[in-house]
Amino acid sequence: MNFQEAHTYLDDLQFHKIKLGLDSMRSFLARVGHPEQSLRCVHVAGTNGKGSVSVTLLTLLAGAGYRVGLYTSPHLSSVRERFRINDTHISTDKFAELATRIRGVLGADKITYFEFTTALALLWFAESNLDLVILETGMGGRLDATNVIVPLVSVITNVTMDHEAYLGTSVAAVAAEKAGIIKASVPLVSGLADDEGLAVVDRVCKEKKAPHYRYGRDFSAIQGADYLWSWEPGGDRLPACRLDSLRCSMRGSYQIVNASLALAVLALLQAQGFPVPPAAIRSGLARVRWPGRLEHICLNRQTRMVLASGLSSNGAAVCYLLDGAHNPAGVESLVRTLRQEYEYRRLIVVWGAMLDKDLDNTLPPMAELADVLLLTRPAGERAATPEQLMTHLNPAVRSRCECVADIEQALRRAEALAGDGDLIVVAGSLYLIGAARRFLVGELVE
Repeated sequence: MNFQEAHTYLDDLQFHKIKLGLDSMRSFLARVGHPEQSLRCVHVAGTNGKGSVSVTLLTLLAGAGYRVGLYTSPHLSSVRERFRINDTHISTDKFAELATRIRGVLGADKITYFEFTTALALLWFAESNLDLVILETGMGGRLDATNVIVPLVSVITNVTMDHEAYLGTSVAAVAAEKAGIIKASVPLVSGLADDEGLAVVDRVCKEKKAPHYRYGRDFSAIQGADYLWSWEPGGDRLPACRLDSLRCSMRGSYQIVNASLALAVLALLQAQGFPVPPAAIRSGLARVRWPGRLEHICLNRQTRMVLASGLSSNGAAVCYLLDGAHNPAGVESLVRTLRQEYEYRRLIVVWGAMLDKDLDNTLPPMAELADVLLLTRPAGERAATPEQLMTHLNPAVRSRCECVADIEQALRRAEALAGDGDLIVVAGSLYLIGAARRFLVGELVE
């Protein structure tokens, strides 16, 4: 297959719905010689923040001279975004080569889209002479296709409600699924809140004799002035020293927590032969980039050229903030960040979401903050129509709401409404973010 044929073959696997379980992955990996067993990995799970932690680890380790693979999901617009070695995404030729190999091994057998991309990532990484691999779970953990490895360190960023149809309807149930990535004697780093989810994870750690290093107890972030902060281990459990004068490139106070988790992982990796100097940590944190997550894009209205960040003061520019917030915890973080860290005259929100998300606890908080709300529809059969979204709003909010089903038309409408000092926020679904970003600045991967 060439790349387009491989892409079409993969897209056809979308017809095989989400199927949690490891039997297919283990069977396939056995048939290709267990490439996962040759990899040294960090395994990252969690409801929110796992992508930020993963890309932060990649950036800091690569900056220290290591050759690191990164597998994340979902992608914004190109499936190749899921596969990286340091700053380089997988090539179209390599993708096609590995996809052809997978199809040949499978024969008449069928696997899901995520199982296929996970298998492709493991094969690519195993042949690429890497120092380390960072694998992000797709959903949950216990039955996630990535859970075929025994990592050097495991991470659970946090546990809140999402994907209830698959992971359970309580925090404890979701935590039990996330805790499925915990392996015997393998240390766990977490940002868990002190709730029923923590109790579940602590119990699993004790059962498996896996040391648990938790944010706020074993390490913490101390925020200072001008967005500078310090990372500090608590007690002597972590083999690390305090790091001062740190600055994250990504805005949002929760990104400091995500970065703190990454630094705790680095402290544990150091004992396993992966030292990262403080200078590489400081410079790396200032370079971390994770498109579609609190991503600020300013465009010249006429030329469509990307400008330096900052709200327009002369009508020549239009400014966007793209964020993949799609569950209650993510939206809460986005709203808090908009209130505390951004200044704008009016807020214009372009929102689209999947129908199976918790719309009653995601859309209304954004709608209350918005001066203008434009409801649109991402691609996909699961996407809610603007009219369906409207039913989750109270009458007072509906008066400043418009339905524009086409995403590009919704963005053009937002720009027409935006004046000096206004900010356009696009949120509600990573599918929406991917389409919006492609329209605004083009593909992330050439």
